[in-house]
Amino acid sequence: MKGFLRLGSALALSCFAAQAAARAVGYSPDEWIMPYKREALQDIVTWDKDSIFVNGERLFLYSGEVHPYRLPVPDLYLDIFQKIKSLGYNGVSFYVDWALLEGKPGVYRAEGVFDLQPFFEAASEAGIYLIARPGPYINAEASGGGFPGWIQRINGTLRTRAPDFLAATDNYMKNLGATIAKAQITNGGPIILVQPENEYTQATSAIKPFPDPIYMQYVIDQLRDAGIIVPLINNDASPKGNNAPGQPAAVDIYTHDGYPLGFDCANPNTWPDGKLPTNWKTLHEQQSPTTPYGILEFQAGSFDPWGGPGFDKCYTLVGAAFERVFYKNLYSFGVTILNFYMTFGGTNWGNLGHPGGYTSYDYAAPIREDRRVDREKYSEQKLQANFFKVSPAYLTATRGNASTSTWTTTTDLTVTPAFGSETGFFFVRHSKYNSLASTSYKLKISTQAFGNITVPQLNSTSLTLNGRDSKVHVSNYDLGGTTLVYSTAEILTWHKYEDKTVLVVYGGPGETHELTVGITGVEILEGDVQTTATRGYSLLNFKADGTRKVAKLGVGSNFVYVYMLDRNEAYNYWSIDTATHSNANPIILKAGYLVRTASVSGTTLSLTGDLNATTPVEVLGAPASITQLTFNGEAFDAKTSKEGVVSATIDYPRPKFSVPDLASLEWKYIDSLPELSSNYDDSAWVSANLNKTYNSLRRLTTPTSLYSSDYGFHTGTLIYRGTFTATGNESTIYISTQGGSAFGSSAWIGDHFLGSFRGYDAATFGNGTYSLPNLVAGKTYTITIVVDNQGLDENWTIGTETMKNPRGVLDYKLAGHAQGDVTWKLTGNLGGEDYLDISRGPLNEGGLYAERQGLHLPGALAASAWKDSAGPVKDGIEKPGIGFFATEFDLNLPSGYDIPLSFKFTNGTSGVGNGSSTPAYRVQLYVNGFQYGKYVSNVGPQTVFPVPQGILEYQGKNYLGVSVWGLDAGVTKVEGLELNVDGIIWSGLGEVKTVQGQKFEERKGAY
Repeated sequence: MKGFLRLGSALALSCFAAQAAARAVGYSPDEWIMPYKREALQDIVTWDKDSIFVNGERLFLYSGEVHPYRLPVPDLYLDIFQKIKSLGYNGVSFYVDWALLEGKPGVYRAEGVFDLQPFFEAASEAGIYLIARPGPYINAEASGGGFPGWIQRINGTLRTRAPDFLAATDNYMKNLGATIAKAQITNGGPIILVQPENEYTQATSAIKPFPDPIYMQYVIDQLRDAGIIVPLINNDASPKGNNAPGQPAAVDIYTHDGYPLGFDCANPNTWPDGKLPTNWKTLHEQQSPTTPYGILEFQAGSFDPWGGPGFDKCYTLVGAAFERVFYKNLYSFGVTILNFYMTFGGTNWGNLGHPGGYTSYDYAAPIREDRRVDREKYSEQKLQANFFKVSPAYLTATRGNASTSTWTTTTDLTVTPAFGSETGFFFVRHSKYNSLASTSYKLKISTQAFGNITVPQLNSTSLTLNGRDSKVHVSNYDLGGTTLVYSTAEILTWHKYEDKTVLVVYGGPGETHELTVGITGVEILEGDVQTTATRGYSLLNFKADGTRKVAKLGVGSNFVYVYMLDRNEAYNYWSIDTATHSNANPIILKAGYLVRTASVSGTTLSLTGDLNATTPVEVLGAPASITQLTFNGEAFDAKTSKEGVVSATIDYPRPKFSVPDLASLEWKYIDSLPELSSNYDDSAWVSANLNKTYNSLRRLTTPTSLYSSDYGFHTGTLIYRGTFTATGNESTIYISTQGGSAFGSSAWIGDHFLGSFRGYDAATFGNGTYSLPNLVAGKTYTITIVVDNQGLDENWTIGTETMKNPRGVLDYKLAGHAQGDVTWKLTGNLGGEDYLDISRGPLNEGGLYAERQGLHLPGALAASAWKDSAGPVKDGIEKPGIGFFATEFDLNLPSGYDIPLSFKFTNGTSGVGNGSSTPAYRVQLYVNGFQYGKYVSNVGPQTVFPVPQGILEYQGKNYLGVSVWGLDAGVTKVEGLELNVDGIIWSGLGEVKTVQGQKFEERKGAY
């Protein structure tokens, strides 16, 4: 219930107070005091060695990773949660990015798009439990691994007991901890587990002790002191047992992560030998036998780096075949807490990503970046998750040892058995896990009905395991009082209704399967099924050939309907709960693209969902009273068969609309590098006058620091102006810059272009020696350097301090001068840590003139400094430099539809990915003030940038800003820029409001 803290008992409350006191003396700089075994602080979320319980119900926590900060449209959270719920999941894990919430030390802001409350409310509405992962370190391919840039100024080693580092985390953890505490299930919220730190697993040899119980206990205490009382869970980066129960600074439930195929999307069909984990069950029994086996991050996709092959190849690498082989291997270990990273990736908008990745964080996830479902990946996950919703015996089953001889007729296959009460589960895979062979076999099992048998039994048929596939066969399986003696076909779902039981099974295309049910009387309603009956049991043998088979078993009024499908057809079937956190009254149906929700009122079944074509719907399992059907609030003519199947055809009304041709719009232009002008005034710029650096990683090689974070600039484009008096003998200048993977930099003296470091995928820093024009002795000159900051490095290995890798100018040498002859100023985003646009956070803006002036914000066309232009494609910029183009356009898209849109850049060359012959230019795409794309022509691979509804105003005016930075000599034109329609989906989501961010106004102090 809301409004008060629910604890298990007065004793638990007293324990909580006692523990808080104990924690205060539980550690010291010199020694670790082993804490006493902590009792649970509440009685809603509990656990034993097999699984967690929520409100007394044993649960397979089947979860997907979603990051709210990568989708800054609160009205779309419900869309993601409903799609995940319809998969059959009951959980979502989420990180929180510290860098977005505390851009200035001591100033914590979590409002607007950074407010987590709408995320929590949407999870509750959809019926999803949450796992909160606040860090303080998250990794997550986020800039700095989630650390704010000002952490570079901390002298102490990051992620250790260093007092200055610990103190720096306090404000964030206190505030965020309080937010999480309010949203715990004990307070009526959706959060059931919380993870301190993340992947606290690897350190350099200099970090001793490691793992450090003092550091980890400090983080745990921050959470407990904030009022978090649900169980704490960890995420060891590999199964090493760090911080498992019984160790110092232990969490309540030990889990780990795993990415066995890694991130080699360039070779999407390669599964190297030895990548399938086989010992994780044994390690769990050694490391944490008293807790459920949990994997808090398992590979569901892959990130893709700058210059990478693109996410389409990642979808091949970690597609449905990967899911079948690797996920079913995990089930053979008995995993009951399982979170897939990512299930929806989203977008690295506003510079929030780390330098190893580009704007898209699609991650080859089952739900794509633009929120469309990837049919095969999404559907395969739906088949697997729904099976465990209706197979409670799995949760307490005793796992046997993997064998190549006991359970099948061939050693080419390995079978791991598990027995829960009488139910048997047989997890079958190729002994050589990456085999491409199709292997025939029979399964040898023990049944209560027939004793030891070999199946299939009929007509000497055999089973087939195709290459890169895996199966879960069952025996002695309870169908609500009716026994499924065995099934070689895999179970999608089943439910016992008042008037019938519905069972849906499937096999791979072309496979033969067999099942036997403890009931007599067989009527084949559809398809070709071979049957036999003996001693009160009915055998069904079928081929999964693309034609549905339906059998009706039983006599009188107790019928079992068996739907036998091939896997591709099974993708169209759904089991949708009618209650928030219960599978007690599901609706089993065949439908189309997506079914979101189902509710029953009297004789009416109300469905919501998404369609992309006219679709027949068959309701196979529902209350017998149902005779009417609505979809997205519209009634459709429904027919009810004599078998009680309600069917209707749902029309897909395809709307007519258009989107603007961007090239034909009226554009405005402004020079966004006025710093090259001889009369430019930089008096308001920050003087780079620190004769030391706060950065403890890299010593200075310049007289004063030119590291941007020393001066509070942590994101986006950086600009430097170095002034000196010429002697007339200068010939060259050497410049070393650092901006992260695939960054670029350019240099000018006055308005004379010196050259660029064009960047390539793996380059984190660049050196260049540039020839100078003839300089006039005694004249003052200014060197202008522009550096593209691609984000701050992560800090995965403790002790490497990689997050402190500085950004900006590392070194310079002006021929004929001492370094001290050059006086430097620099800028980044206006205000630095006192950033101006609170609505979009501390990372959205960089240091370009147009950004500092706020010209990327809606309403900026009212400013007076614009020139008319034909745009970035037709006009471009006439010489090396940076230009900013802006325009407005109207959209009038029909309501009730989900219409994903994207901006697409043309790249007509073949040199993307390190190509020296490819024109080098860098583009930032601003949509209604949100930086929603960074395109690098000569590196790639991303050319398509999805922008969601809510950032785009679908029924009104939109403001588009495009910065173009030409790194090569001559004219720079964007090859092409279009607004694309990527899908037209009739959707049951509902209204999506446009995010109201800060609008343009003249900025005081802008320079």
